[in-house]
Amino acid sequence: MEAQARRLMAQLPYMRRYGRALTGSTSRGDDLVTRAMEDALGDPVTFRLDADEEVATRRRLYALLNTLFDAPTGGAGGKTAATEAGHPMEAALGTLPELERRVFLLVSLEELPTSQAADVLDLPVEQIREALGRAQNAMREQLVANILIVEDDAIIAYDLTETVLAMGHKVCGTAATMEEALAAAAANQPSLALMDLRLAHGGSGITTAQALRESRALPIIFVTAFAEELKQRGLDYLGPVIKKPFTREQIERAITQAVFTPRPGDAPPTLAGRTVG
Repeated sequence: MEAQARRLMAQLPYMRRYGRALTGSTSRGDDLVTRAMEDALGDPVTFRLDADEEVATRRRLYALLNTLFDAPTGGAGGKTAATEAGHPMEAALGTLPELERRVFLLVSLEELPTSQAADVLDLPVEQIREALGRAQNAMREQLVANILIVEDDAIIAYDLTETVLAMGHKVCGTAATMEEALAAAAANQPSLALMDLRLAHGGSGITTAQALRESRALPIIFVTAFAEELKQRGLDYLGPVIKKPFTREQIERAITQAVFTPRPGDAPPTLAGRTVG
């Protein structure tokens, strides 16, 4: 049982992120995750907790979260839950039909291939692809992010700017140091920041990100050549990481992940009287 619990806990960050996005609330999402964890531990064979099959386990847990959410006594009885006031992306997602919303979350937030999203939702792959296309088009039409770019390399900053503008978003400012980043954030009210780990004059993107999240609860996306550093230091909760060189698709997915990743102050779920996060 202990090994099964450890395998389940390894999925907790993904479950919490998806649960929050699915229900529209951190607290409701964590309640849903707690119930899902109890169900999964009660049937470890079905959820592949007795084998080293992370992908299969995660896919089945996503399906379980959907099932619990759709239950009459679950999250919202199959309807989109009201979202907490937060990032504009959350409001935009709330306008999508439910199928499109869930497909977008599974593919863009949780990075499932369309074939696996089809498995989670028990629908044909072609239907999933069509729903994803509709969702992506609707989100691009509705959502314009106000992005702060924190990067000391002028060429990379220009490349990021061009990528962001091509996606239909706005760049509200650029900064090469922590001081510039904090000043730009205060003046321009960004909805998220793209952040390098190494800034000018020996500055730290990690320290800058921590300050921005503390003062403004600003979602952060790290764009860096040092992709493993955050994980090695136990700081991957600060935001998703895109390794240079980057693609437009990576930026789009990371924006979604940055919005829905639980913040450090969000208390994790508990199971059997103990915290599991």
